[in-house]
Amino acid sequence: MPYEFTTQGLEMQESVRQFIDQTIYPNEETYYSQLEEVGPDGYPPVLDKLKSAAQAKGLWNLFLPHLRHDTPGTPLSNLDYAPISEMLGKVSFASEVLNCNAPDTGNMEVLHLFGSDEIKAQWLVPLLAGEIRSAFCMTEPDSASSDATNIALSIDRDGDEYVLNGRKWFSSGARSERCKVFIVMGKTNPNASRHLQQSMIVVPKDTPGVELGLDPHVFGYVDRGGHPEVIYRDVHVPVGNLLGDEGSGFAISQARLGPGRIHHCMRSIGVAERALELMVIRSLERSTFGTSLAQKGLIQDWIAESRIEIDMAREYVLKTAHLMDTVGNKAAATEISGIKVAIPNMTLKVIDRAIQVHGAAGVSQYYPLAHMYAGTRTLRIADGPDEVHKMTIARREILKHQPGFRMHHPSEK
Repeated sequence: MPYEFTTQGLEMQESVRQFIDQTIYPNEETYYSQLEEVGPDGYPPVLDKLKSAAQAKGLWNLFLPHLRHDTPGTPLSNLDYAPISEMLGKVSFASEVLNCNAPDTGNMEVLHLFGSDEIKAQWLVPLLAGEIRSAFCMTEPDSASSDATNIALSIDRDGDEYVLNGRKWFSSGARSERCKVFIVMGKTNPNASRHLQQSMIVVPKDTPGVELGLDPHVFGYVDRGGHPEVIYRDVHVPVGNLLGDEGSGFAISQARLGPGRIHHCMRSIGVAERALELMVIRSLERSTFGTSLAQKGLIQDWIAESRIEIDMAREYVLKTAHLMDTVGNKAAATEISGIKVAIPNMTLKVIDRAIQVHGAAGVSQYYPLAHMYAGTRTLRIADGPDEVHKMTIARREILKHQPGFRMHHPSEK
């Protein structure tokens, strides 16, 4: 391949592999039993023990390339981080143990790149330390949020403050007791050109006027921290809470979502690997019509197809990570969109096969496959639906042959 892991990356990958095997896997059952006790908005105490162990080994904040050296953690390149994120994807809470969990990773990147020194001190530092959680408020219940320019929440200037009015939802993690701050995307100038109407701003969760509303579940699952509606009624925040300049919200969202998309894809490959592992184990344990499932030609075909598809997908992600490191996120936009479509769809196929091999047990709460499927299915919508990414890829292909090609929009003349 035209890219290689660094020595530091290889060493960190091995350290994470050992940590997962020796520390995280043995505590899986404890985590889920504690989560049942504290409830979906609570905090399983075992996480503090695991986080302390991760920090002691230097396995902390590995996700953010080029992070300043005066912040805690040992950041890696996207390429070096890819196998680590894949390993973390095998266990639902592993990313949080290493402080590499969404949506905090994307929010920390935004705060690092676009926040003032005061905002960084107030919110980035405790996020980097893993002391608090955050939420990203972009999707709206009344807008087709696949087109970010549809966003309707208003952010109006009033002297030294901005005033927010509107509704968001699927603000993942916002119900968590440890979630203390939101990054909110809204409209500061509805009369500007389409991609200069929006801005992003930091809103502390306890700001007067902020209220949690509807609590949508994902295929019936109540995920930790939820995906709630957040209602903003005359919410006043200081002008200094604005990220970047007025009108830069769309550009910031693209800067945030590029790395976020590749992280989701990396973790999804880990999910697929674990689904394949569970499929193989189950096929060896179960028998029908006189032989084990593993001896059935169809099951062997599913196992082989899964291995081929996972390995192909991994190479696609590694190539994209390498491009992000070498030519930048903008130049790698086609590949980022490509993996965002390809990887969740591949993972869903592998999980579906694993569910079929498990039979009725596969759709029950006694195995992780159904929950894995529900979470992976949402990735075909989150951070841009498949259809939008395919449209973007197609447009770039067409431009190679007709440089003046434009996507028609009613507001364009």
